[in-house]
Amino acid sequence: MSRETPTTNTALMARRQAAVPRGVGQAHPVFIARGANAEIWDVEGRRYIDFAGGIAVLNTGHCHPAVIDAVREQLELYTHTCFQVVAYEPYVELAERLNALAPGQAPKKTLFLTTGAEAVENAVKIARSYTRRGGIIAFTGGYHGRTLMTLGLTGKVAPYKSGFGPFPAEVFHAAFPNPLHGVSVEDALASVRTILKNDIEPDRVAAFIVEPVQGEGGFYVAPPEFIAGLKAIADEHGILLIADEVQTGAGRTGTWYACEQWPVAPDLITTAKSLAGGFPLSAVTGRADVMDAPGPGGLGGTYAGSPIACAAALAVLKAFEDQKLLERSRTMGQRLVKGLKEIAAGEPAIGDVRGLGAMVAIELFEGGDPHRPAADLTRRVVAEAAARGLILLSCGSYGNVVRILVPLTASDALLDEGLAIIADSFAALR
Repeated sequence: MSRETPTTNTALMARRQAAVPRGVGQAHPVFIARGANAEIWDVEGRRYIDFAGGIAVLNTGHCHPAVIDAVREQLELYTHTCFQVVAYEPYVELAERLNALAPGQAPKKTLFLTTGAEAVENAVKIARSYTRRGGIIAFTGGYHGRTLMTLGLTGKVAPYKSGFGPFPAEVFHAAFPNPLHGVSVEDALASVRTILKNDIEPDRVAAFIVEPVQGEGGFYVAPPEFIAGLKAIADEHGILLIADEVQTGAGRTGTWYACEQWPVAPDLITTAKSLAGGFPLSAVTGRADVMDAPGPGGLGGTYAGSPIACAAALAVLKAFEDQKLLERSRTMGQRLVKGLKEIAAGEPAIGDVRGLGAMVAIELFEGGDPHRPAADLTRRVVAEAAARGLILLSCGSYGNVVRILVPLTASDALLDEGLAIIADSFAALR
């Protein structure tokens, strides 16, 4: 009588490598068996604290009970009709909720899709339809997705753009303000003006697209004065402003939309990631007159705005209200920054601790020199932390930033346990 071979991470990695293309990366050689709130257990039974949150998808944690209940209830009613064929109320109700949350006095409308890249692509389509212009200006270090259009917008070559060109035309990249690396707000605005002078005339530019906090780019926060200056240029030339909130949205930065903290309101907002608590859903929310520019049939998708995902998203919104998760995001961010700064005081390689709300990161440099990004040390810290039971992610144009996207539902005790592992990981690598 044979016994079943135990499942291990190593065995599953071997099967993965044989069945899945190498272009699908994997940060840690771990396979999850179950997750609860801010913890996961792998197939070998080992526990990990999750400071990655599925790359900002789990602001309400793994398997939030209210989300699971809402999905279960929806599953018993209907799973799919295609909203463009037979509509359903959860889509409309969720659109109403997001419209009410969006900043700015103008009436709003919302379109639902499935992925963040789809949301960005459709924001570009809507902007082009409204303005009757083709040009888009994005920013260095920005990340907007892996489709050809969104790769064209993304301001980082390796690994995202390598070997996939040519990309759509009429996309330009201005400098993103980054005082730590010598790019002032005025430098960034001047680079926008240079593009409008040297590369494309303003009356052919449909939109600027900018992340309130760069995600893959390194968690650099867009200064309010930069956004105000960018909006002034936009208004002068009839250019729209798109806030790409795929990673910052759904409460990660202490407000539902990070752009609520801007001095001006964007014309269009893209969201995804944590919007539906782990279920695939994205949105474009914007001024009603802009959103109505495409004609019937110009927007949508077969699975766009899945009723299951809409039900999950409505449960996410309720969880934010019931558990005061926006306030929690702010206090969590303060606790993380304080803890990381305490670690940085004894670690010269940590050259910066930064963030907005609970979207927090540290940047590592060789000898603390901002001109010498410590990518190898960053990789080793992330690996050491995983060996000690903490899931972290790196990011940044030079791979030298450690980012934290822990679920907002995590306890203070769990945060402190994770911070202690980060401190121990640095100490082990001295």
